This record gives sequence, C-alpha cells and structure tokens, in this order.
Amino acid sequence: MAIEVVSASMMTSDLTAHIARCVGGDRWVVSWLPGRTLSGQQAVTAMTIASTVAGHSLGDAEWAMLDGLALALGLTAREAVGMVATEQHDLRRPAPRPRSLE
Repeated sequence: MAIEVVSASMMTSDLTAHIARCVGGDRWVVSWLPGRTLSGQQAVTAMTIASTVAGHSLGDAEWAMLDGLALALGLTAREAVGMVATEQHDLRRPAPRPRSLE
C-alpha cells in the first residue's frame, strides 16, 4: 500500500479513489470525511484507513489495526469503514465559486 503525496497540496493512494487535499498550512480535508479539517498526520491516517479497506474483506488483525487508526480520528473502525464505503466526495475538482448578487 502506497500513499503518495502528489504535491504539497494532495495525497492519493494506488488502492483507493479517496484523496486528501491541503487547504492551507497543516490543514487537510479528506474525501471520505466531509466537513472535517484534519492535521497532516490525521490525513495520512485517514488515507491509510481508506487504502486498507479498499476492495477486500478484513481479517481480525486488520480490524484491530483499524481500531487504533480510527481512534486517532475520533471514530470506531466500523464507523470509518462505513464512511469510506459510502462517502464519494470528489476533491479533485475545485469547489464552485459563490455567485455574487451584483
């Protein structure tokens, strides 16, 4: 499993479509955690979780590892796995610019 820092502003993995994007300083958003801003280390943890659960069933050792990783994000392993499976936010595209009423 490889998590790649594509640039100083994006992390990807060859095992998952989920990404992390830097939003300034050491603040990151991760595609499967909408509405949350994470530290760089937490973003690596989130990407590790997404890569671990990608495309295969999990054994006892993997669930135990995920419990520890998810705890660093304030989640249980089951919550994290569920969110990785259901959240599909595309952070590769820039957010739409707000329209002005002028």
